[in-house]
Amino acid sequence: MSKDNESLHYMDEEARRKKKMKWTIGIIAFVIFQVVQALFFVLVIMKFKSPKFRVGEFNVQTLNVGTEASPSFDMSFVAPIRIKNTNWGPFKYDASTVSFTYGGVQVGQANIPKSKANFKSTKKIDVPVTLSSNALPTGSNLGNELSSGIITLSSQGELKGKVTVMFMFKKTKMSQMNCTMTIDTSTRVVRSSSCK
Repeated sequence: MSKDNESLHYMDEEARRKKKMKWTIGIIAFVIFQVVQALFFVLVIMKFKSPKFRVGEFNVQTLNVGTEASPSFDMSFVAPIRIKNTNWGPFKYDASTVSFTYGGVQVGQANIPKSKANFKSTKKIDVPVTLSSNALPTGSNLGNELSSGIITLSSQGELKGKVTVMFMFKKTKMSQMNCTMTIDTSTRVVRSSSCK
């Protein structure tokens, strides 16, 4: 074999080796990309979270309060219910209720209709509420609070529904509300509000 043929043969071998190396690197890069994509899908997209379920701040429409000696209250307002869905799919939930309590005793409730919160969004529902202290026992703390110009209420509720991701992966999720709010009896506004 002449020197020219040898160098041509060597160059062909080198070109084939480089081509093989490029293919190998390409395949490895593609596999790594697919693994990263699958991990992202499993860890981010397919991670189902419970939506947050809260009562926002509101102004009281009507409020009638008794005295420290004869404590009572009747009030009405529109409760701004907020359902925050941070999932990558809609949260379809069943009808439910939110109970409003004073000192652990229910004084009223709000009805939540069956609906859905779209993915990465907050569903807003305004629900009319009427509360009355008629069910409270005589030994409650209401008289002391009224003398301070406040009424402390709690709201509890539970939403049960399904989160659907990519139209086929479904998971049942429960969202719970446990909020406490202090209402100023003179200004009829929520002075403070906190939710767990």
